[in-house]
Amino acid sequence: MHEVKIDRVGESYFEMRHPSGLQIYVYPKPQSHSTYAVFGTNYGSIDNVFRRSDEQKVTRVPAGIAHYLEHKMFENEDGMDSFAKYAKTGANANAYTSFDKTCYLFSCTDHVYESLEILLDFVQKPYFTEQTVQKEQGIIGQEIRMYDDDPGWRVLFNMLSAMYEKHPVKLDIAGSVESIAEITPELLYQCHHTFYNLNNMALCVVGNVEIEKVLALCDKMLQPSEPVQVERIFEPERQDVLKHRVCEKGSVGTPIFYMGFKEAAQHRATTAQSAQTEVLMEALCGDSSPLFRRLLDAGLINESSFGSEYFEGPGYAAVVFSGESKDPDTVAAEILKELADARKNGLDPALFADAKKSVYGHAIAGFNSVENLANSLIGAYFSGRSVAEDVEAVAQTTLANMNERLQAQMLEQNAVLSIIKP
Repeated sequence: MHEVKIDRVGESYFEMRHPSGLQIYVYPKPQSHSTYAVFGTNYGSIDNVFRRSDEQKVTRVPAGIAHYLEHKMFENEDGMDSFAKYAKTGANANAYTSFDKTCYLFSCTDHVYESLEILLDFVQKPYFTEQTVQKEQGIIGQEIRMYDDDPGWRVLFNMLSAMYEKHPVKLDIAGSVESIAEITPELLYQCHHTFYNLNNMALCVVGNVEIEKVLALCDKMLQPSEPVQVERIFEPERQDVLKHRVCEKGSVGTPIFYMGFKEAAQHRATTAQSAQTEVLMEALCGDSSPLFRRLLDAGLINESSFGSEYFEGPGYAAVVFSGESKDPDTVAAEILKELADARKNGLDPALFADAKKSVYGHAIAGFNSVENLANSLIGAYFSGRSVAEDVEAVAQTTLANMNERLQAQMLEQNAVLSIIKP
């Protein structure tokens, strides 16, 4: 067990590679009233074509199978689903599938170790039958149709479909009604055997816990896995975008938009690059930025919905601005103008200093949340980074770094504006 000290917050967490192959993080917070645990696998909706290190063949599976598998994992052979077991311990349990990972989680104020035992147990023990798999197809089919009618979902995937020609990030996380109809128990077992290998997973426990008890429970529950690696396989992706603008009508009172800037993403962003982009976005469109005030004063955006994010993962990356606006095209034009001015004249030093303080402050404040910490630990691990390095990278960001990063990011030729109008 290795102790990682975070000098800037005066705290430590512990990490280790368990003999089973699982990466474990324990972040004790003795003053916390709650505990939050996440058991995740480096497996998401984009992983439809892959090759195991112990096999020569490439495997292709239907879109949506990672999400489908997440739904089915809560069922147990004894007939009592895992939510019912959590109800007995009083834990709040959930799960989610994103583009690049699947996570199972719970939060609780007591009965921590009983709840952790449930988590470690059911995620390692899949149970599928033809009948239950077919039943789930109807349930997830309804979910897919619901998201197809959701304007917030459509505006995102319209943007991604305009950006990416080949990469599966443009596909709905849940797949399509047609793709999930191809899912069988055998395929689910195959994907679980491949991606739920403990060498491809991580456990994060944050809160009022004792390290020795967590490790003792891991020793008891974890079943050793063969050290198999999984290669994600993606078709070569074009550097440019397919369309610069896509617009459709939907059930909205005010138009909503996503404006994204596609980036070359053969390799994931480094810790320093990610931190620089976070500060850059805050400087350009944060609450105290000239652009934000100008758009707000003109009535082009509202304070609650406008924001930005660095959308990045294996084989994809984009800086994205989003929100509601009566005139999204004018908002997009103002963003492009602000970027052009910043590239020509450089970022204002005072604006950079304020943005850096804001991002750093939010990063430090995040250490007060057990939920934020657990999710940050597992996200950083799967990205090849660490939360300690992330904070330090923000602190080390300079104005020169920012201006250099700006020359390579948010280029007009790679912009896509997606709009849903009333």
